[in-house]
Amino acid sequence: MQNPFTTTFSKAPEYTYIATNKTDEILENFSYENPSESVYKITGVRGSGKTVILAKIEEELRSEFNKEKGWLVFDLNPARDMLGQVAAMLHKEGFGKSDTKNRSLNISATVFGTGGGLGYASEQENDFFDIGVEIESMLQQAKEKGKKILVGIDEVSKTTEMIKFTSEYGRWLRANYPVYLVCTGLYENIQEVSNVKNLTFFRRATTIKTEPLNMARMTEMYKQKLNIEHEEALDMAKCTKGYAYAFQKLGALYFKKNSDERLEHLIPELKAELFAYSYEKIWEEMTEADRFLVGLLLDKEEYKREEVLKLMGARSGNYSMYRDRLLKRGILEGRQAYISLALPFFADYVKEYC
Repeated sequence: MQNPFTTTFSKAPEYTYIATNKTDEILENFSYENPSESVYKITGVRGSGKTVILAKIEEELRSEFNKEKGWLVFDLNPARDMLGQVAAMLHKEGFGKSDTKNRSLNISATVFGTGGGLGYASEQENDFFDIGVEIESMLQQAKEKGKKILVGIDEVSKTTEMIKFTSEYGRWLRANYPVYLVCTGLYENIQEVSNVKNLTFFRRATTIKTEPLNMARMTEMYKQKLNIEHEEALDMAKCTKGYAYAFQKLGALYFKKNSDERLEHLIPELKAELFAYSYEKIWEEMTEADRFLVGLLLDKEEYKREEVLKLMGARSGNYSMYRDRLLKRGILEGRQAYISLALPFFADYVKEYC
């Protein structure tokens, strides 16, 4: 029998997907004739399910039902010429000049000095088009035909290609073209793009932060897929703290375990996988200030604000700034005046390896 749990990063689980309210929120907005929000930025710590949310939104809007309502889905690779990809995808959908159908598509890097240009060439002629003007012409055609376009971008960062794309996308928004954007990225990467000059729309766009998976839904999924009792399934769900990668990894380990192995026998291997494939990279990307605060939170599950301020000593004046950044990055979780580490066994990783 095939293992139903998926542990590959950036791959949406086929059999063990757990829906979140964030996915439903975005899809509900896009279900309206004129969606109120055009741009969503999905942030969260590595392994928290950002890509899965994007994949499920794209999957739903690719359905026959939404195709009939005019939706097109363009999944862009942020490492390549993004405007060229949009132009090529629009052309593939039949938008553009009719006399270019048999010409080859060329990308030029000489327009406006921005590195983006779209051209069609044949042996008889070599017409050149500004890529921005050409795309807007195709978007106008799409609008007239009642189409709505979702652009999905996974793992954005402040690159030349991303800045070019978002600059043009801002023009499409002002022109009221039916183009909607959902992108994912680490909090700090999203912030870098948001702070680029003249990208005010991106800075003000709705930010969706990944949330822990629902405890009851995780428990039911473990019961269903592993054929185990409720109590053991609940213990497994609690071990993961709702961290998506840990949920999938623990399920995969339990599915493959020997008949005489119990949950406690799987924890060392689960920790080793989390440490090697997730936490090492998360720790590398944390600032010195992030590491300082996390290093104070290793000896118990939860800390009250006053306790942390005392532990911080002379740096206590920076508590709110440090805490807020770690909350936004998904490394901490807060409850009233308390904070705790959001990731399962993260304190063990810091103690043992940092």
